[in-house]
Amino acid sequence: MSTPPPRRKKPPRWLLRRPDPDARARLFLFPYSGCGASMYQAWPRRIGAVDVCLVQPPARQNRIAEPHYGTYETMAEGLIEHLRPHLDKPFAFFGHCSGALPGVEVTRQLAAAGLPLPTRVFVSGQVAPHDGPYGRLLELDRDGLRTELGHIITNLGGKPTGSLVEMGLEVLVNDVEANKRYSPGHVTIPAGITAIGWTDDVEIPTKLMGGWQDTSADCRSVELEGGHFEFLSAPEALLAEIRRDFGEWAEEPAEPGQG
Repeated sequence: MSTPPPRRKKPPRWLLRRPDPDARARLFLFPYSGCGASMYQAWPRRIGAVDVCLVQPPARQNRIAEPHYGTYETMAEGLIEHLRPHLDKPFAFFGHCSGALPGVEVTRQLAAAGLPLPTRVFVSGQVAPHDGPYGRLLELDRDGLRTELGHIITNLGGKPTGSLVEMGLEVLVNDVEANKRYSPGHVTIPAGITAIGWTDDVEIPTKLMGGWQDTSADCRSVELEGGHFEFLSAPEALLAEIRRDFGEWAEEPAEPGQG
């Protein structure tokens, strides 16, 4: 009796859903510490003609059984291998707070490998790499992070039950450690940067985000109304900034026979 061939291991599922092959452009969203891709559940499937693609790091949600990525550098390596087929259209990255830094590292590694580069990197509520690591969460012990995770779950519309908090605590601890380890110094990002601050953000005040001007020859800074978690609801002001910087790629093509 012949031995059946070994099962092929399924590739890691770095994107929560399959990108639309017919989209004009793509925006890859990175979650922040302690969260998975579903934190963007309130965001639209498209922003104009831009396909919204949700990045799912390991060790959370549908990848809960996988080991944590450890560092942003390691995370970028694994993600780039999966992203290659989806870089055939104009694309950009968006991340808020700690979620902004993986987009920076992925861009650096894409450039080093001679691969397509994002047209824009949107960084929201985060200091430039050479001004970090920075943030209140980085100073909290395990008990403090447990409390913080309860606040995060509440802001995402959930109920912070004991079991839910404990399940996510290890992810948050490891994510915060990855943030602490990311100290690339002064970097030059070979893509446009849009640095987005928020008027009522007490975690990362806009005045601390000036360092992004030194990371790219094309850096635009804006400040929008709201606090640290305002971006979760995909406010129209934020979507307008994204459409603005995608330019013509965000415009829906005219119907046949129209102007």
